[in-house]
Amino acid sequence: MSRHAARTQRFGRPKDQRIAVVRGLVYSLVEHGRIKTTLAKAKELRRHAEKAITVAKRNTLNARRVLLSKYPSPKTIQTLFSDLAPRFKDRNGGYTRIVKAGNRPGDNAQVAYIEWVDYEVKKLTGEDAKGVKAAKKAKASKVAKPKKETKAEVKTAKKAKE
Repeated sequence: MSRHAARTQRFGRPKDQRIAVVRGLVYSLVEHGRIKTTLAKAKELRRHAEKAITVAKRNTLNARRVLLSKYPSPKTIQTLFSDLAPRFKDRNGGYTRIVKAGNRPGDNAQVAYIEWVDYEVKKLTGEDAKGVKAAKKAKASKVAKPKKETKAEVKTAKKAKE
């Protein structure tokens, strides 16, 4: 197969699987605002996400139908039209940012975060951090630990068997 005018990454997958991967990435980016993936997937995702925002900014019935045909998730399309398009109405492209995050330990693949340019990471204040630590501690203590039987309980158990 020729690579002339090839404009997409293949990711070593057949076409239907590639479409599914890109759709899933678009859904996740729209839902969460920031995702961590391989650098190659982030670069490919950027093409699709920015095009989706540009189409959503038209805010027409046809634009909605075009996006529904590419990304058949009403929740995602609703978020694109109601939240993301108004946020970027004054921007003429460049809606995403890719931040490299080193290599993945297992296969040494380059990993990157892709996020909307106006995405802000929530920093935990002192009280919030204490709350998170307390929640983790409470969760750890709820884990069922084997209960040690006392000598009296062992004796009563033996008597009950007899």
